[in-house]
Amino acid sequence: MTTQKVDHDHEVDHRLIVQENKYYAKSSRINYYDLVIESAHNATLVDADGNEYIDLLASASAINVGHTNEKVVQAIQEQAEKLIHYTPAYFHHRPGQQLAERLAKLVPGAEKQVAFSNSGSEANDAIIKFARAYTGRPYIVSFMDSYHGSTYGSMTLSGVSLNMARKMGPLLPGVVHVPYPDLYRRYENETEHDVALRYFDEFKQPFESFLPADEVACVLIEPIQGDGGIRKAPEEFMQLVYDFCHQNGILFAVDEINQGMGRTGKMWSYQQFKDIEPDLMSVGKSLASGMPLSATIGKKEIMQSLDSPAHVFTTAGNPICCAASMATLDVLEEEQLMEKSNVEGAYAEERFLEMQKHYPEIGDVRMYGLDGGIELVKDRQTKTPDPDFANKVIYYAFQHGVVMITLKGNILRFQPPLVITHDELDKALNVLDDAFAAAENNQVIIPSNEKIGW
Repeated sequence: MTTQKVDHDHEVDHRLIVQENKYYAKSSRINYYDLVIESAHNATLVDADGNEYIDLLASASAINVGHTNEKVVQAIQEQAEKLIHYTPAYFHHRPGQQLAERLAKLVPGAEKQVAFSNSGSEANDAIIKFARAYTGRPYIVSFMDSYHGSTYGSMTLSGVSLNMARKMGPLLPGVVHVPYPDLYRRYENETEHDVALRYFDEFKQPFESFLPADEVACVLIEPIQGDGGIRKAPEEFMQLVYDFCHQNGILFAVDEINQGMGRTGKMWSYQQFKDIEPDLMSVGKSLASGMPLSATIGKKEIMQSLDSPAHVFTTAGNPICCAASMATLDVLEEEQLMEKSNVEGAYAEERFLEMQKHYPEIGDVRMYGLDGGIELVKDRQTKTPDPDFANKVIYYAFQHGVVMITLKGNILRFQPPLVITHDELDKALNVLDDAFAAAENNQVIIPSNEKIGW
């Protein structure tokens, strides 16, 4: 399968980036390739040179309903004409009131309340605050390979990159990391049940040696890890951890920033598991179609454990962002994007599994709706990661009009806007098919000596 070559000129992109690098701190961007995005609509990006791309990243899963969605844009424009901002730290505005009620009712189970923040990082900081306040306990447990944000609290919770901690310690005290299950790298003849029990034994080890369960406030987990490689925990493992928390008075919290808002074919990724009701959850990214808004949603009694100004921000709950969020939620429902995620995700999985038959470098295909991690390896027996091959695949794709990045160096991150058309999806998958062939035949040259990716 061969796609028509796209000769993209990046002269303007490159010149702008060279100028930018004089002023922009390198700590604030992960390097992949030279792309200056000038405009975007639905699943199409346009760069400063006028080149068009099919977007398979959706701004890190922050644009689930598509770029410049008409309904979202209209909501932003109408709200901007009425009120750009007045801090909800002191007074009230209708978009914030409406959104808080809607979000509280979007999470099934006990009565919920909402605290707004500006970013997913701050929403996870709020989980730490409310969990410690409600339980009176100091410790938080999170998982290796997780990504929860870049504030001091949320980066301490994270476990996906050494550069998130390097030169910045000491980090927040009282955070303990445990391994996240990896169903791909299981032992010989090991079943999913065996994997769940093995990792649950590892989860319990701190509690059996140095971490008193009655001093732990909260366990925070990504039901499907995002930056850790789009990996879903085994059902049995999730239930064991959930039950352990309940048995020991520990709050069970989920991070839905990357995987929520319809991404996996469910409103929330924890709904991929049976009979789970989080005590606390964090939401961001696609909550307001990339506008700076996040929320911590929790059981009312927990959210009542702190008084103001324990989690107050001047710009949190901005009315324009709240209006964008209300419109985003409308689009998810009206266009049935969760159902579309399931249908198109199943098709994409079928295509990747077909490619896997032809390219031995495709070690694992993990798809949950339009939410995928395609793990590339040097050898399927050893499952040794192959970041060089992965970099060639994404660079070839970029040269041929498809934007995609890697996670953990060797895992392709497949998270297109949920509005992507079937034709666009087909074209992008055809390019990736060609990319695997070109990388396998050493036909891709990456013009950079810099580190690519995380």
